[in-house]
Amino acid sequence: MKELLERWKTLKISVIFYEQTDDFFVQMFRYVFVGGIAFAADWGMMVFLHEVVNINVYVATAIAFIFGLIVNFVLSKIFVFVEPSERTGIIGEFITYGIIGVVGLLFTEVIMWGLLKIKILYMIAKVIAAAIVLIWNFVARKILLYR
Repeated sequence: MKELLERWKTLKISVIFYEQTDDFFVQMFRYVFVGGIAFAADWGMMVFLHEVVNINVYVATAIAFIFGLIVNFVLSKIFVFVEPSERTGIIGEFITYGIIGVVGLLFTEVIMWGLLKIKILYMIAKVIAAAIVLIWNFVARKILLYR
């Protein structure tokens, strides 16, 4: 946390977002930022597919989640987990990233299903599910890929 606060004091974007770090809190901050962008892509795609293309909400959620996963991976490689995984090459890294993402997708679908059952609007349900899954994704990726 100290490193994150020190970086904020500089108010330099490069220090906050680009300089390499292993600090958990700096990486978590960056991951939340990247996750926000990926979530916007995911959520927008879900709404587009469901509302405009008229795809079933669960199918739209799954397709949009995969789209968001790709956005998240690319941005995370640029801003968060810059160093390659010590265990795998880039292909293995993406596969592991994807497996963690699929578990996150399962969590998302179960949470969405439960919230839709109690009549929560699907767009709000998606926000709640994404917040929960964000924590799972970061911790699992940090532990399994980027120690």
